[in-house]
Amino acid sequence: MKTKLTDVFFDLDHTLWDFDKNSELTFNTIFKNNHPEVDAKLFIDKYVPINQECWKLYQFDKITHEELRYNRLKHSFDAIDYSISDAQINKISDEYIRLLPDNNHLFDGTFEILEYLKPKYNLHIITNGFAEVQSRKMYNAKIQSYFQTVTNSEMAGVKKPNPAIFNFALKQANAAVASSIMIGDSYDADVLGALNAGLDAIYFNESNASVDQSIKQINNLLELKKFL
Repeated sequence: MKTKLTDVFFDLDHTLWDFDKNSELTFNTIFKNNHPEVDAKLFIDKYVPINQECWKLYQFDKITHEELRYNRLKHSFDAIDYSISDAQINKISDEYIRLLPDNNHLFDGTFEILEYLKPKYNLHIITNGFAEVQSRKMYNAKIQSYFQTVTNSEMAGVKKPNPAIFNFALKQANAAVASSIMIGDSYDADVLGALNAGLDAIYFNESNASVDQSIKQINNLLELKKFL
């Protein structure tokens, strides 16, 4: 007999909180105010994949938090052949972190699906993002009240896909692995990470990436109603 689900864990960035949209708005503000000569659209086109690659290195402990924040900007400026000093990069990095949570675009269906799920399950967040920034994102987007616990990599001391962060989150939520499920946009960090820790998982596959057909997947958050 299958164990009844009681606890649903979500990733935050790229799953509920529209990181790319909010990041674009943040850079537009920064460049308009401080570097108007930068072609913001060209920069963002380069930044999006570079940021994803830097986060992959960070989640597998191949670069530090500081290197992540510096490298993603430095490599993006290099890619558009824009000369900028390290001091200016560090200033932009600080400004970006400060302004980013002020933008609060969520993926379509976020509020509707959280309203649907909240009466049925205990809802939680597991994020590799930084505690203060993630907290401000959730507060400004008005979604913090839906979640009973928020686990971040700073608290757990490890990052997804390390099984220890899932175990930490389960303990914090007082949830059993057999009655829990993880939903996220990263196939490696969220889906394989959760499965390797013993949780069930649903892949938020917005980009229609080709994955193993045995993996539960959705393209829109409202499709979660098929599974939950």
